[in-house]
Amino acid sequence: MANKVLTSLQKLFGKESPRKFHSAVILAAGSGVRFGDAAGKHMTVVEGIPVLVRSVMAFESCPMVDEIVVVTRQEDIEPCRSLLSGITKLTNVVAGGSTRQESAKLGFDAINPAAELVSIHDAARCLVTPELISRVAEEASVHGAAAAAEKTVDTVKRVDKDGFITETLDRDYIWMVKTPQTFLADMYRAASYMAQRDGVSATDDCALAERLGFRVKLVDCGWENLKITFPEDVYRAKLVLEMRREREKEEVAYANRTRI
Repeated sequence: MANKVLTSLQKLFGKESPRKFHSAVILAAGSGVRFGDAAGKHMTVVEGIPVLVRSVMAFESCPMVDEIVVVTRQEDIEPCRSLLSGITKLTNVVAGGSTRQESAKLGFDAINPAAELVSIHDAARCLVTPELISRVAEEASVHGAAAAAEKTVDTVKRVDKDGFITETLDRDYIWMVKTPQTFLADMYRAASYMAQRDGVSATDDCALAERLGFRVKLVDCGWENLKITFPEDVYRAKLVLEMRREREKEEVAYANRTRI
């Protein structure tokens, strides 16, 4: 709401800030070991469309995204370029590193130097929507950093090394962080380079910003923004797509009834 009010005031007084150039880095350099497919889970087909293509298409369709850089394995660079030949915002396909963190940095190093915002996204989260990408980017523009996340509905326990409960955490403050994770480009540049310098390893990009004292705003994305990790996740993804189609039908039917 505060952002909308600020935008309205800027328009009213003729001081609207230009939209930030927004680059997206799509990570598809995983080995696919857990998925059990040497070709990698990003090449897995969900309802006729490869996982990587689904993710990239969402960013292609998002009006807040200006360019897309894909990070993949060295041997997959040419196949990915061919697969994504119709993507107009794609500016580069680069080889990843030995870890997710290294791959994200290599992708970031390949974006347009003029970029002011950068989104890091796991290609395996192929059900991401243009609307979610925009919501996360809008929050990052205001707060400096934002990430898609799902609020947990389960009771969460902390355990010791032997598996015995040591603490029950308040689930009202427990979130499962996903992607996209979006940052002001200068913030991400500082966070990633400092982590490299200090030899710090993290499983997500928010942790890199957090360690420097930056605050990250979470954006509720619900449970549908799932990640293709295991073969059974493909069936879950198909269920989500079917649910979305049914939801669209119901919305259209409701709209038609209200016009009568």
